Amino acid sequence: MKLIKILALITFILFFQPIGAQDVSIALVKYNGGGDWYANPTSLPNLVKFSNDRLNTNINTDIPTVPIGSSELFNYPFVHITGHGNIILTPEEVENLRKYLMSGGFLHISDNYGLDPYIRREMKRVFPDQEFVELPLNHPIYHQKFDFPDGLPKIHEHDNKDSQGFGLFVGNRLVCFYDYECDLGDGWEDPGVHHDSKEKRTEALEMGANMIQFVFTQ
Repeated sequence: MKLIKILALITFILFFQPIGAQDVSIALVKYNGGGDWYANPTSLPNLVKFSNDRLNTNINTDIPTVPIGSSELFNYPFVHITGHGNIILTPEEVENLRKYLMSGGFLHISDNYGLDPYIRREMKRVFPDQEFVELPLNHPIYHQKFDFPDGLPKIHEHDNKDSQGFGLFVGNRLVCFYDYECDLGDGWEDPGVHHDSKEKRTEALEMGANMIQFVFTQ
């Protein structure tokens, strides 16, 4: 499958840094239901630029948008969902996302405040026999290029709860990482959007880079 070839390619890129065209992209997922899937337009470009600089990756800085039910989903080893509101998947979209995750893809979900009840409901349809599980502090996703001994950083307050990182698995492989009460996506945005401190933006970008490194080397 093209996805498997891309995963092999990005691993080579990460470790050997070949000179050449940017052949690998990550994507923003478009969904229906009323939620603003298009929130945080500067977040993914900034994350890619940071990763290319700090991890020596060679990821395309142009971020495509891919409908969740499209076969194009399989072209991207890492896809991102965010928003503040409802998300509703058709049966065909549920099946497409399940196949994507089971065949090697990775989904990052960033709750931009208000997405939580809806994304939990829809991901339960994708994997009916699973619940989101909180990842332990020793999980490798927190200990890549950047070390987060206390787990997911707290970027935005939301309901003043502790930030939590949840996961879904296929076998022993983490296929979905969900940042809750954290808002990594907001932290990746341009500095003038949310006026986060330099420290908070750096924490968010470093955690995002950890995800990139984890996905492309697991």
